Amino acid sequence: MGRRAAPEPDRHGATTSEEATSTDNAVSRSSTVRSGSTGLEGAARSAEPARAAGTGGDPEAARARGASGPPGASEPLPAPGLPRAFGPSGVSGALRAGLASLVSPTTVRARGGRAVAGAACAVALLTGAAVLTAPANTVAQRTAACGEGTYQAEATLSGGTWTARRGSVVVHTGTDMRAAMQAAIGSLTSGRTSKERVVVRGSGTIGAGARVSLPSHTVLDVCGTINVTGSGSGDQAPVYARGVRDIEVQHLNVTGAPLYGIFMRNVTDVVLGQIDMRLSAGLGVRIDNRGDTSQWTRNVRIDSVYVSGASSHAVETYGVDGLTVGTVTARNVGESGLLLNQTVNATVTKVDADGAGTGTGYAAFRMANRNGRIGSGYPTNIRVGEVVARGGGRGVFCVSESGGATIDRVTLTNTGNNAVLIENCSNVNLAAQGGSVTGGGEIRLAARSEFPNNSDILIQNLTVTNSAIRESPCGTNTTFRNNTLVNSSQSIC
Repeated sequence: MGRRAAPEPDRHGATTSEEATSTDNAVSRSSTVRSGSTGLEGAARSAEPARAAGTGGDPEAARARGASGPPGASEPLPAPGLPRAFGPSGVSGALRAGLASLVSPTTVRARGGRAVAGAACAVALLTGAAVLTAPANTVAQRTAACGEGTYQAEATLSGGTWTARRGSVVVHTGTDMRAAMQAAIGSLTSGRTSKERVVVRGSGTIGAGARVSLPSHTVLDVCGTINVTGSGSGDQAPVYARGVRDIEVQHLNVTGAPLYGIFMRNVTDVVLGQIDMRLSAGLGVRIDNRGDTSQWTRNVRIDSVYVSGASSHAVETYGVDGLTVGTVTARNVGESGLLLNQTVNATVTKVDADGAGTGTGYAAFRMANRNGRIGSGYPTNIRVGEVVARGGGRGVFCVSESGGATIDRVTLTNTGNNAVLIENCSNVNLAAQGGSVTGGGEIRLAARSEFPNNSDILIQNLTVTNSAIRESPCGTNTTFRNNTLVNSSQSIC
């Protein structure tokens, strides 16, 4: 089936398509039904989950975030790169074999006390080798304390007065946290080509209609809390960057109701360290390329983000090539925990969502708008270690010509909408290493008529309890295998 030159805007955060008729046949389908199952293969649930109210139309346009829609087919293709792998690459078999004799029981008996030292050396060598062979781009295991280490400028709060300094030179005093932070940033070396660091010591308030802007080659470390108050419009955020490169936010705590906690557009080489947002409204982190869709935002690393209480997503990307995420923790956010739009070459360790998108069609983890599509194909380039969803809307949602994804493990419990919805996607491997779906909505493979049908979908290694698996219409080369159904039904092609 041919594919459109460009996708339609993502128009259905909450709904599935009307079922279309297809003569494509799925292959390699097998599952186990335990005693007590309420249905066998071919028995479908009587009705689809209800459409969530109020989510029709283009979510991007409805929120007026400045997105101009997905770029067309003439957009430059992402630069080729090797997919990122999880964890250390391991120690070679030759090294293991060479050290094995040092720790074998026979050697220990024969050599007595000296063998203990030999065994210790072997363990040390194996451990060191594993560390040395870890990929260079894995997220650092140790996190420096906030404010630790050298810096070039700082903004400090004392007795209600903010003071910004560059070394011993005072560049600003006043009661406005935002002004002090921006003054400290402005005191850094003009025209610099390497990172310089600003440390903020103290907590304060910034208006929702204001922002602290980061220029290129800037590190910001906020040792305190920014409380966002009032109202604003557009792309305002307490931490903002646009059209810059080589920037880093090491620590950041945000409360209140920002439009965005962090907003970055058309940026390159970004690191977000330890981010904590306990909000009453707004969106947590948004990183995109919507200012100039002919250029990707590139090389983004997010170590750990915790977001609660946002009215929109915890973390959202759009138009990013090269994304590495440690953990996204979402608690009672209005929409998705992690939403990837038209993002390629991404590695995510864990998405942990509780109550994400309750009453909507959003999901703990959602891929949309040709996410994972490279050129006209879907090579595996989106790798997710684990998705955990409790309650909320959906658990995992792939939609609008997205794919190229492997999700290793899922634990999806009592979701209010589909536990899994895969709609008009290609090359998706769900639960490659195992997982469970318990209660809540069904695992659903669906299609909208305006997009190509599902293809190359693999659903495997799941224990499905008090739920269902349903495919309609039939996709191309769909595989169900090694799934165990407990008091659950299955209706597949």
